[in-house]
Amino acid sequence: MKSAGFAQVRTIIGAVAAAVALCAAAPAMAQDRYSAIVMDARSNEVLLEDQADEARYPASLTKMMTLYMLFEALERGDISMDTRFTASRNASRQPPSRLGLRRGDSITTEQAVRALVVQSANDVATMVAERLGGSESRFAANMTARARELGMRDTRFANASGLPDNRHRTTARDMATLGQALWHDFPEYYHYFQTPSFAWRRGSGRNHNRLLGQVDGVDGIKTGYTRASGFNLATMAERNGRRVIVVVLGGETAAARDAQVAYLIEGAYQEFARREDPNAAALASLPSRRLDVQLAPGALNAQANQAAPGSPYATYQGMVVETLSPVRAPLDPVGQGDEAEQSTEEGE
Repeated sequence: MKSAGFAQVRTIIGAVAAAVALCAAAPAMAQDRYSAIVMDARSNEVLLEDQADEARYPASLTKMMTLYMLFEALERGDISMDTRFTASRNASRQPPSRLGLRRGDSITTEQAVRALVVQSANDVATMVAERLGGSESRFAANMTARARELGMRDTRFANASGLPDNRHRTTARDMATLGQALWHDFPEYYHYFQTPSFAWRRGSGRNHNRLLGQVDGVDGIKTGYTRASGFNLATMAERNGRRVIVVVLGGETAAARDAQVAYLIEGAYQEFARREDPNAAALASLPSRRLDVQLAPGALNAQANQAAPGSPYATYQGMVVETLSPVRAPLDPVGQGDEAEQSTEEGE
């Protein structure tokens, strides 16, 4: 893992022993938007799961499915990368994050892909939905049906963008399934998820996935945020022929989400390394370390040296962890801040 990445994320993974001890004292909350899963993309082995089948809001992870449908249309020959999509009045009125399309503006399929991946553009998502489905509601129904065929049994899409809607639901496991499908089914298009930035007219944006280029092997996929969902990230990494999918939903902050994902990626590869060690006495599963309690300032630093000997996370001793905390009130399904993903994510 590159140190530069943690300088940017700032508050990354902390002393495991202290976090676990404090987690044990935290009361279980009925309302909790955190969930996570770590999966081997090639073998389908689940290395870790934490509430992976609980219903959550996907936020802009929804656009992974929008892109899947778009890639399928390309494969069928219905469109090409040069096909132009024209913005309707409805598309131009979508709230941020957006490209800033006006009614009648047109962009190519390739520009649409990049705008969805990099800027998480809601106006582009609606434009694609209307072109491929006739209407966004019909496209969302098609998304849901296709998701079922992929094995995403607990997901329902209400729109193409992930903007707040009470009917919108997914699980961490389903998002891992979708990430795996994008990588496996469309290897010729998967590289778009590594796009660092995208410019259109006078505006430009950079990829919201801050782990790209900062955590070894990370090559996609998508971030998401609404007030109801918290900070979400589905990502993949590959090292030495091993590819893992990590999904974390419900981060309290973008930095906390990134910290947890980076932590789980490192833990997965430490587990693989232990399995390949012929001198290992036992093969332990990936430890479930959920950093989900509010800690007093300096609490982790004070116990930083208490990490268990041989812990795969010993390299993180002394770092400060920003927590992923349970929601302590019922989820607010809709809020004005939900739609402002651009300002939130670009400030990560």
